[in-house]
Order: sequence, then structure tokens, then C-alpha cells
Amino acid sequence: MSWSRRTVCRLGLGGLATLALGGLGACGFQPLHQRQDSGSSVAADLSAVRVEPLRDRVGQQMHNFLRDRLNPQGQPAAPSYRLRVQITEKLSELGVRRDETATRANLRINAQFSLVDFSSGAPLFSGRSTSTTSYDILENPYATTVSEDDARERALREVADDIQTRLSIYFTRT
Repeated sequence: MSWSRRTVCRLGLGGLATLALGGLGACGFQPLHQRQDSGSSVAADLSAVRVEPLRDRVGQQMHNFLRDRLNPQGQPAAPSYRLRVQITEKLSELGVRRDETATRANLRINAQFSLVDFSSGAPLFSGRSTSTTSYDILENPYATTVSEDDARERALREVADDIQTRLSIYFTRT
């Protein structure tokens, strides 16, 4: 039987991949959302978090993104934790033309968050998450508004994803 170089390379790469993945078990790697030794899971801990309401439209969007990520079945009836988030937004124009009008803008969303024990009010974990997105400032004001709203939504989604990941890691370690 004649083996081509391509076949030998495929078998060699497959073997290397198997060895590399097999070695992950020995280094302490474990999936983030697996069931813990205590019987609880990160998903169960996340679903026990009540997201505090936030003010204004940006806060409402952030609240909804966080609620969708942490408790997809809705707010918990008997929460164990409370998540407080404060959002600040900064807009900076750049890409200036000769007539001193901006053609590009950066939108930066900062979120300070803290996880609090629901019954005692004791702080358990806190952090800050930031996302910067860009959009074009166009001749048409409506198009610019739509671009800015889209950039804001993208930034809020990124911040919500980051907060969910950081809370997941916290629940894995505790």
C-alpha cells in the first residue's frame, strides 16, 4: 500500500491534536460551566442574581442585556444575589476635516458593577468593565444618529458579556 505525504501529514497532525487535548486534563483545565463538587453549577448561581434596575434608556438596554445573559428565564423569584451597575458614557470626536468638522467618533462605555449578597447586603465582588466602539459621523444627521445608536448597543453588549464572564469566574472560584 502506498501512503501519500498528505495522508501521513494528516495522521501526524491528528495525533498531535489528540496528545495536546489529552494533556489538558493533566494541567487542571476544567470547563467554566461544569457542575462543581458541591453540586451547584455556575448557571444556577448566575440565575440567582437579580439585576437592579438602571435609569435612562442606556441603563434599560444594559439591564436587559445582563438579564438575558444571567437569567434567561426571567428575574429569579428568590434571588441570592443583587447586581448593581453604574454606567458612564464618553463621546470623543476624531478624524477632523479642514473645516473643523468631525468625521469619526469613539463612544466609550464604562460600567462599575458590584455583586451583593441579597439578604445581608454584604459586597461579594466588584469590578469595572469598559468598551470602546467607533462610528462615522455622516452628512445626514439621521444616519449619524443610527450609527451612534448601533455603536452604543455594540458597546453595551460587550460590557454585558464581560460582566457575565467575570461573574462566572467568581462563582467558579467560590
